[in-house]
Amino acid sequence: QLQLVESGGGLVQFGGSLRLSCAASGFTLDYYAIGWFRQAPGKEREGVSCISSTGDSLYYSDSVKGRFTISRDNAKNTVYLQMNSLRPEDTAVYYCAAIPVYKWRLPPHVADFEAWGQGTQVTVSS
Repeated sequence: QLQLVESGGGLVQFGGSLRLSCAASGFTLDYYAIGWFRQAPGKEREGVSCISSTGDSLYYSDSVKGRFTISRDNAKNTVYLQMNSLRPEDTAVYYCAAIPVYKWRLPPHVADFEAWGQGTQVTVSS
């Protein structure tokens, strides 16, 4: 059974940094692209960043481009999201999700993604 677990969220001040982790169990990430999404209260879930199964194709939304960096370590079955220069508008619950390589397309579509983690809260204070 596909399972993803996010960690690394928390409370940080404006301009601070956090590193989110997405650990997979029950399957190998080698054949999956991984996306990071976020959802703020009263807003739709939006795609933040994605990484292909091989790591050679990356996507960032305009709102995080230049501040966030996605990476993966298939040996550890884990994907990371390094978030720098955080802003209050980055406050949201962050989710990671997996998509089989044959469904990979950009920009990311929420409905395409299969296994989802439970989410980790990121709060940026001003």
